[in-house]
Amino acid sequence: MNFGIVVFPGSNCDHDCYHVAKHVVGGEAVYLWHKEERLPDLDCIIVPGGFSYGDYLRAGAIARLSPVMAAVADFAAGGGLVLGICNGFQVLLEAGLLPGAMRRNDGLRFVCQQQTLRVENGATPFTRAYTEGQVVRIPIAHAEGNYYADPETLAELEANRQVVFRYCEPAGEITEPANPNGSLANIAGICNRAGNVLGMMPHPERAAEPLLGSTDGLVLFHSLLGAVTA
Repeated sequence: MNFGIVVFPGSNCDHDCYHVAKHVVGGEAVYLWHKEERLPDLDCIIVPGGFSYGDYLRAGAIARLSPVMAAVADFAAGGGLVLGICNGFQVLLEAGLLPGAMRRNDGLRFVCQQQTLRVENGATPFTRAYTEGQVVRIPIAHAEGNYYADPETLAELEANRQVVFRYCEPAGEITEPANPNGSLANIAGICNRAGNVLGMMPHPERAAEPLLGSTDGLVLFHSLLGAVTA
């Protein structure tokens, strides 16, 4: 499986994603510099976490204008798999590849912690190796993870099963105390209507080896591998 990992000035999780894709999952991986306009033959593009362009103006607002994002949009429009993690999720929202927007966390503080999530849709290419309703533990680290959409968009997301992950209690209950950032409807990750673009605030690449305290994020990468090789 061929992964491409986008690198913006300010990205800081690109090497983590490369390591998991190549050395843990056993795929091929290449970096995609933000100025690149043409992509090699890829199965999945990862837009990683970090602080693209310093998060000036607004998280992801400048990155969406980079040449590589036009190529990513074309790749997604053709059915290619695109995964946006944390800042990558913010970039996908700003680029219009996913609906909604991000606001500052409730409390206006950076949140960095292990987080339990519930898998809401197990039928996407990103979650096919999970069990729907499964509770997983994947860390978060962000200051702008407070997902928001207008009521009509939220209704569409729910009706089309585009909510892929929600913040939850360890036993799986969706509660306000389990929500670390004020995100609407406890949303931690969503996909597009076609299901080939996923944005999520938690970092699966930081939960891909036993040494990191959880391998629940590795299942997402195995899902992608299964989706491509099926």
